[in-house]
Amino acid sequence: MQLPYHLIDAFTDQPFSGNPAAVFKLSAPLSDTLMQAIAAEMNLSETAFVYQGEADLTLRWFTPVAEVDLCGHATLAAAFVLFSAFSKHFSGQVCFQTRSGPLVCDQTSEGITLDFPATPPQPQAVESDVINALGLTTVRYFGRSTFDYLIEVESESILVGLEPDFNQLQRKATRGFIVTAKSQEAGLDFVSRFFAPKYGVNEDPVTGSAHCCLAPFWSAKTRRSTLSAAQRSKRGGHLHLQMAGDRVLISGRAVRVAEGMLTI
Repeated sequence: MQLPYHLIDAFTDQPFSGNPAAVFKLSAPLSDTLMQAIAAEMNLSETAFVYQGEADLTLRWFTPVAEVDLCGHATLAAAFVLFSAFSKHFSGQVCFQTRSGPLVCDQTSEGITLDFPATPPQPQAVESDVINALGLTTVRYFGRSTFDYLIEVESESILVGLEPDFNQLQRKATRGFIVTAKSQEAGLDFVSRFFAPKYGVNEDPVTGSAHCCLAPFWSAKTRRSTLSAAQRSKRGGHLHLQMAGDRVLISGRAVRVAEGMLTI
């Protein structure tokens, strides 16, 4: 069996930056075991599988070690593939059925806009083992969202300089750790980094789903519903955010860097 795939860099307009995702547009469903094996073989933070059934367009996301409930950059990559490589059948808008419910993706002036559920954080007592594993001594905010921890630090320079102990972080029962700070760059409201060692991704380059938490957090702090953000990984990436009630509209661009064929 041969399976064509597309390698897409998401939340960027330049190759070799943003967050890479492999996208498989399937002509027939695959078993969970096979999809997980393919994701491990691709060895990217996410591999997306799109299947058009009789009624629904299904999207699933796998890290190298596990399926996840929500992923932004691989959703952006999947929509980009449909709008570009399969434009005769998909244009303007697509709606994916996912483990997080229906997710609508629109072609816009900002590239592609994802309509995602907001996952606002709730403050909680600081957990010293998390802070120590991140290499921090003090924080401005400590809380949790549906999926992740959220930690705000004093400055962007502190955030950029973090060197976490991933073995320690991996012991916590959570998808990941979002660390954020006010941006020092003009035109940006905030910056972040995202660590998910338990899911086989020590640091994710650009995490769309983390901004389902970050957008309501920073919207409340700034009292603004429209925000610009950047993720300060080595690859880096940019996102435009709009609060819409209990939803977050996440916009970004993507570029195709490769196409290939997986032989099984």
